[in-house]
Amino acid sequence: MGSCFVKSQPLTKEERQKQRLIESQLRKDKKKMEQEFKLLLLGAGESGKSTIAKQMKIIHLNGFNEEERKMYKDIIHSNIIMSVRVLVLACERLGIELSAENKPRGQIFTANSILAEQELTPSITEHVKALSCDPGIKQAISRSNEFQLNDSAVYYLENIDRIAAPNYIPDEQDVLRARAKTTGITETEFDVKQNHFRLVDVGGQRSERRKWIHCFQDVTAVIFCVAMSEYDQKLYEDETVNRMHESLKLFDEICNSRWFESTSIILFLNKRDIFEEKIKKSNLTICFPEYAGGTDFQTASSFVKEKFSSLNKDTTAKHVYAHLTTATDTSNVRFVFSAVQDMILHEALDASGF
Repeated sequence: MGSCFVKSQPLTKEERQKQRLIESQLRKDKKKMEQEFKLLLLGAGESGKSTIAKQMKIIHLNGFNEEERKMYKDIIHSNIIMSVRVLVLACERLGIELSAENKPRGQIFTANSILAEQELTPSITEHVKALSCDPGIKQAISRSNEFQLNDSAVYYLENIDRIAAPNYIPDEQDVLRARAKTTGITETEFDVKQNHFRLVDVGGQRSERRKWIHCFQDVTAVIFCVAMSEYDQKLYEDETVNRMHESLKLFDEICNSRWFESTSIILFLNKRDIFEEKIKKSNLTICFPEYAGGTDFQTASSFVKEKFSSLNKDTTAKHVYAHLTTATDTSNVRFVFSAVQDMILHEALDASGF
């Protein structure tokens, strides 16, 4: 009667080598999983999420090379043309008169044909420069909270000679300020001190938010961006809704979502530089009638921070780490992200029992 046990055959040299390779790869994959941190970048439209993602490329991936920067030229030219159109249309809507010599120029930018222009030709550049100096346009800029104007408009208009030059190649600051609507999901991967970070950026407009749920699994931390300077502005998508109120509602949903029950939330109160200037002349009571701190920057920023942080309904399971940021300032973002990185690594060590 034969044995019911089959004696295993010894592995051949080739099979042993293959097994070692598989085991080695499994160890590497396990180690990689342990060291990979997925950061989900969320927030309403115009909050600066994509600018933060660009900064990660500048800080951790050697920035944008010349060819990559050249690709932004058309976007920047289009941003300028569209900003001037928005300003001229705002003058009409707000009852602001352009000077007599600039009225024909204004008509060029209100005509639908300008929508097809993607280049600052010498003729268009001349019109842009003349209009940007017009007292009516300057008055409209001072009232830009009453309509939809890109934050980068003034910066680009102040640099129009350089940007309109035939041999113009955008620099990193130009790229950071370039505005193109984020659609879909963009990932930026980089390594810091042997730790792999994957930053996932999704569009913030209402129409894009249905895609967010596809990114919610295996998230180490959520970075939620708020444009704190937009407390006196309305949404692009719905001009009856205050932008800050929209951000608060969205933050409440994300912070208390079942997907992030024990996930730390990093709150970037962004556009600090604009907020600091705006609070001097536009009171926070526009957004929060109960606010009584006047025009003091520290008081106002602390109030906004508390408004968001207080929405966390379970302070024992997760923390909200708030930072004031200026997404276009590389040194500021580098400093803040260093603190974020330390916090993430510290929490990872705590979770593993060290």
